[in-house]
Amino acid sequence: MTDEQRDLALFDRALIEESAKKSALVWVRGPQGPARALWHVWHEGAVCLVGGDGRGEQPLDGLGLTDGGTATVTCRSKDKGGRLVVWPARVTEPAPGSELWRATAGELKGKRLNAPDQEALLERWERECRVLRLEPAGPAGQRPGTMPQTSGAAAPLPTPAATRVAAPTGLPVRRGRRARS
Repeated sequence: MTDEQRDLALFDRALIEESAKKSALVWVRGPQGPARALWHVWHEGAVCLVGGDGRGEQPLDGLGLTDGGTATVTCRSKDKGGRLVVWPARVTEPAPGSELWRATAGELKGKRLNAPDQEALLERWERECRVLRLEPAGPAGQRPGTMPQTSGAAAPLPTPAATRVAAPTGLPVRRGRRARS
């Protein structure tokens, strides 16, 4: 590895960590389905998530996130709100009740807002939810200086509700408006 490659790897790592720490949401795309915005915490070198089927916590089903699998994580800029860095991640799912699970869930519990059962939250997560760690697994695919020139936005689906039509001729004209030139 050359010095330039090493510097770029360190820059990527620092950018990933700082953007994940400062952003309240990350967009996660698993092997299935579209990317989904999820709340998280950065803990011991990974984005940590908790979720389930969406009834009590954020929905993780439909993303195809499995232990040992891969995902793509997108972090936004805190000041501008635009895409800042996109990076590949390796998914790990600590065994419920393990030391790593307790440490990760403890960090997540501190950031969980408005939980209806704050005292029994960890027990409920152990029974009903999944705790996942998304660890960086390679260089950032997109970062400042390497962003794609296209927007990446999907074209809206055609619908008659979005089609503008001319106003009927019998409607009254609003007075006081300037004519367009």
